[in-house]
Amino acid sequence: MSPLILKGVRPYGEGDPVDVLIRDGVIAAIGAYDETSATLDGHPVHPGGTTSGDVTSGGTGHRTVEGGGAVLLPGFVDLHTHLREPGREDTETIATGSAAAALGGYTAVFAMANTDPVADNAVVVEHVARRGREVGLVDVHPVGAVTVGLGGERLAELGTMAKAGVRVFSDDGHCVHDPLIMRRALEYSKALDVVVAQHAEEPRLTVGAQAHEGEQAARLGLQGWPAAAEEAVVARDCLLAAQVGARLHVCHVSTAGTADVLAWAKARGTEVSAEVTPHHLLLTDERLATYDPVNKVNPPLRTAADVERLRQALADGVIDCVATDHAPHAVQDKDVEWSAARPGMLGLQTALSIVVETMLRPGLLDWRGVARVLSERPAEIAGLPDQGRPIAVGEPANLTLVDPDARWTVRGAELASIAANTPFEGMELPGRVVATLLRGRVTATGGRVAA
Repeated sequence: MSPLILKGVRPYGEGDPVDVLIRDGVIAAIGAYDETSATLDGHPVHPGGTTSGDVTSGGTGHRTVEGGGAVLLPGFVDLHTHLREPGREDTETIATGSAAAALGGYTAVFAMANTDPVADNAVVVEHVARRGREVGLVDVHPVGAVTVGLGGERLAELGTMAKAGVRVFSDDGHCVHDPLIMRRALEYSKALDVVVAQHAEEPRLTVGAQAHEGEQAARLGLQGWPAAAEEAVVARDCLLAAQVGARLHVCHVSTAGTADVLAWAKARGTEVSAEVTPHHLLLTDERLATYDPVNKVNPPLRTAADVERLRQALADGVIDCVATDHAPHAVQDKDVEWSAARPGMLGLQTALSIVVETMLRPGLLDWRGVARVLSERPAEIAGLPDQGRPIAVGEPANLTLVDPDARWTVRGAELASIAANTPFEGMELPGRVVATLLRGRVTATGGRVAA
């Protein structure tokens, strides 16, 4: 592959624009490109390569991406993605989900285990990883199930899946509700040096639940989903993780009370991390007034007070990162009456813009903070040594280029996913990914996936 120059970019949105030379998948130099000598910061730029999409050939044969002052960030890492393959390729495939991820600035995603068959054994997780490599747009890391068939009754083959490369285990979509099973999972995870990610929901408190338990649910006649159903499980699991000495990750935090529990556990030295979704940072249960099932999600949209607390917790590091919980659904599963609709929302292509809207524009985070919650911390949590790395010479060129001044209108039909169930339909959002690089190879540019 010929050298690539990112021209006129601003790492972390700081300082004057610079040029970045990428060679052999690694950042080779950062400085100013001298066309006369064909050098960048004293490093020669050798000829070779071709033109592709918005990537143009330079005078010496190198490739060039014109940044125009865009913000350069480490490539994003999503700890929580539903790619639906195998089993529901009518809603998403590893290919279409990878395209959505690349267009959203992601260079690595973790594919949840609730497929058909369930990813509760080495055969299925190896299939997912292999398909991800074949598509090649992002690094696809399969998440292994904690229990057989997500049934919550018997531990899955954690050891064999860990040998196959699985770093994160979760029954997401279902809570590991049995405390003894959860303790055993944490004990195994400590021995295997992996992470258990919990979908925190006490099922006995959410039977038949349709919306956040509160004033809005009462007004709409929807059975309530109490905040305590989440908070109680998080508290229990933090205690178990502390006792075992294992690492716990909490999926899609949605309540102020959960943020308080996490702050308490971290103050005690518990090895717990947590994620929040873009939709829980922006949307509230007021959206349910129309009974539009596009707003149905698990856990449910909460109150404005919860949203405010979640934003502050993310800014403070009590919540570690943003994860999309990207959940595509077919029309027949989503565009039905509220009670029958499947919960879930698309998220890969809108995540950055929601973070810009909810965290950057109000001043809760700067661009380095955006890098922390979308890239660095999720890579650390999952143990990915080549993702979420600093923008520096010698580091892997897993990068995302963002136009901070762009504004765009979300249209579900125009997104790369097969499904179109976005709650942000018709919204005008700030900030947009203009290019994504995986180990120096441009995977998306100008709103298109690279050939």
